[in-house]
Amino acid sequence: MKLLRFLAIAPALLSGADYANDIHPLLASRCLGCHSGAQAQAGLDLSNRNGAARVLTGADSLLLARVEGRAGKIMPPVGKPLEPGQIQLLKDWLAAGAPYTDLKSPAKPAWTAPLELTRVTVPPGQGNPIDRFLGPPVSDLASDSAFARRAYFDLWGIAPPPAELEAFIHNKSAQKRLDLINQLLADERRYTGHYISWWNDLLRNDIGVIYHGERKSITPWLERALRTNMPYDEMVRELVNPIGANSPEGFLIGVNWRGEVNASQTPFMQASQNTAQVFLGINLKCASCHDSFINQYKLKQAYGLAAFFAQPNQLELVRCDNRTGVFQQAEFLWPELGEVPPDLSPSERRLWAARLFTHPRNGRLARTIVNRYWQKLMGKGLVEPVDDMDVKPSHPELLDWLAGDFVAHGYDIKHLLRQIMTSGAYQRRDAHPRRISAEQFTDTLSSVTGEWQFQQSNNSSYGLLGRDWQFKSTPLSRALGRPIRDQVYTTRNEEATTFQGLELANGPTLATLIHRGARRLLGEIPPAPESLYDSLAVRNGERTIDIPIRGLKRIWLLTEDAGTYDPARAVVGWRDITVLGPAGAQMLEGGIVRTPLGTRLVYELPPGYETLRATSWISEDSRASDINATVRFFAFGAEPDRTRLVRVTGDSPWPAPPYLSNAAQAIEYLWQSLLSRQPNSQEKQLAAALFPNGELRREGVEDLIWSLMMHPEFQYIW
Repeated sequence: MKLLRFLAIAPALLSGADYANDIHPLLASRCLGCHSGAQAQAGLDLSNRNGAARVLTGADSLLLARVEGRAGKIMPPVGKPLEPGQIQLLKDWLAAGAPYTDLKSPAKPAWTAPLELTRVTVPPGQGNPIDRFLGPPVSDLASDSAFARRAYFDLWGIAPPPAELEAFIHNKSAQKRLDLINQLLADERRYTGHYISWWNDLLRNDIGVIYHGERKSITPWLERALRTNMPYDEMVRELVNPIGANSPEGFLIGVNWRGEVNASQTPFMQASQNTAQVFLGINLKCASCHDSFINQYKLKQAYGLAAFFAQPNQLELVRCDNRTGVFQQAEFLWPELGEVPPDLSPSERRLWAARLFTHPRNGRLARTIVNRYWQKLMGKGLVEPVDDMDVKPSHPELLDWLAGDFVAHGYDIKHLLRQIMTSGAYQRRDAHPRRISAEQFTDTLSSVTGEWQFQQSNNSSYGLLGRDWQFKSTPLSRALGRPIRDQVYTTRNEEATTFQGLELANGPTLATLIHRGARRLLGEIPPAPESLYDSLAVRNGERTIDIPIRGLKRIWLLTEDAGTYDPARAVVGWRDITVLGPAGAQMLEGGIVRTPLGTRLVYELPPGYETLRATSWISEDSRASDINATVRFFAFGAEPDRTRLVRVTGDSPWPAPPYLSNAAQAIEYLWQSLLSRQPNSQEKQLAAALFPNGELRREGVEDLIWSLMMHPEFQYIW
């Protein structure tokens, strides 16, 4: 009998097509979303042999014919066709008689995430309640310099200035760590300048990009919410139910993808997915197409949440891009929190959504955000991954106590940060190392050198020095993990990549920042000259201008991009460049002089002339919507600084650094500023080799900055 059983399954074993390991995962990922369960498409249930028998007939199998595209519409109907290797696995399996292994349903998890917060009693003892749940740290606390570095990076996103670090280290107060945390939290501008990047990731918001369709930035609202420490439940209510001109409606609008899109990517489905992920730690992306295979959530639930954000009061369920004829009204993921009345207007449904997300019994809201901040500060969440809050926490009681304390203090985010950062768990010497973000990397370099990015409006003659978050991403920031934010990003990849290596070693963005930073530290960058003419943003037509040039020997004419959709295709320039004076006129260059965006013309001025007359010009073709040339024309009477074309106004994000006067000072200052410590004798000796004969040279400063920034001691928060 055993021999007969072996012979029955031998072909499948020899073919290498094992149902449990090869066939079932393939069917589950590409087929069972539509062809399983009570509502299986075309009545075909591939999850069991009885339901699939009519398509399992060896070489003549209809299953093979459909996946190979030999009969009717190729299957699967969405995504890439099956690869040749996958089709061969199906052929081998069918040739072996299509044996189905009895796959037992997985046992129900022993732990189910509760909806409401549980009342937790803090263990007896002294000190921060977090440490009473976790027990005292197994190692000593971090040194004062290491703690200060953590605190500055975690609250301001910038390494501590040497003078402030020294003052903290020599402070004898027993509560100086709490005082430092409070001091950093109190600085609304720098706190906001750091945390807005993290919230931009969460809320799929960005700055300095061109939005297509109806997508809108929510930056002014978000900046205001962080500056005022808006209670978190109020933030959620305004995000889910935006009302008025200053509301964050861009969060719900979603990305309007060009062309035909999958039903699961419509704006209201994006709103369903994003609100569930960000606020509740639930992945509904799978359930937006079919009942999920990765968690317990169903297609019906994803559409029920989406119906809060759609125009019609009910939505037809679309299963794998196939309409089902079944309609779903607005229903929260936990109906027990409240039954939504039918036939509500869109604004009334959003109001209901805001109430249900922030319902007092909805402990998932507080748990999820507390876990996100714990992961950000500690390197690992109490629940991992942070977007699956149905997973059992490593310390359930601690998570619910923290969430309850957060709620009891009015959803105060700064209170939560203070609670975690004053614990021994946060301050321990052997804390989990965390890599600094792209913004922390760039902002710290700017704070050390004084070379900040320059933010100028296309319709203003003034500009501001700003932090990295205020600008469009660069190849450097993207290499270091700043996402393009076309979707929600709740964590960033901290692993080193080849792209990072190339950008850090040879990228022009970092090279320019370090080069200009070194020059600024040495006092080699003169004040930027003011323009003689500034057109502000121009989108069409020609403008003839007169520029005073009396006493000038040379003039620079610039064409700068001011928001062109396709700068490489824009055809712009100047025409009929002429000087005028008492003796008459002299043509410097006649006709149209094409000047690609970002380039300049330089002319020697003959003596005796008082005015330069020229016409700025944008070609007719460049006004097309797929180019949309938007240009800013400048004239300067001295060598322009292209990073400072307009006058700087307002305060710098950080106090100006001291000018470097000798090599020893440069070594000590850069070590303290970038690594938050003094160099040892061996390090001083190695660094001194960059300054032959003790001469302070720009190349040596550049090399030392780059070397220190490449070191893991700089790139990680220890």
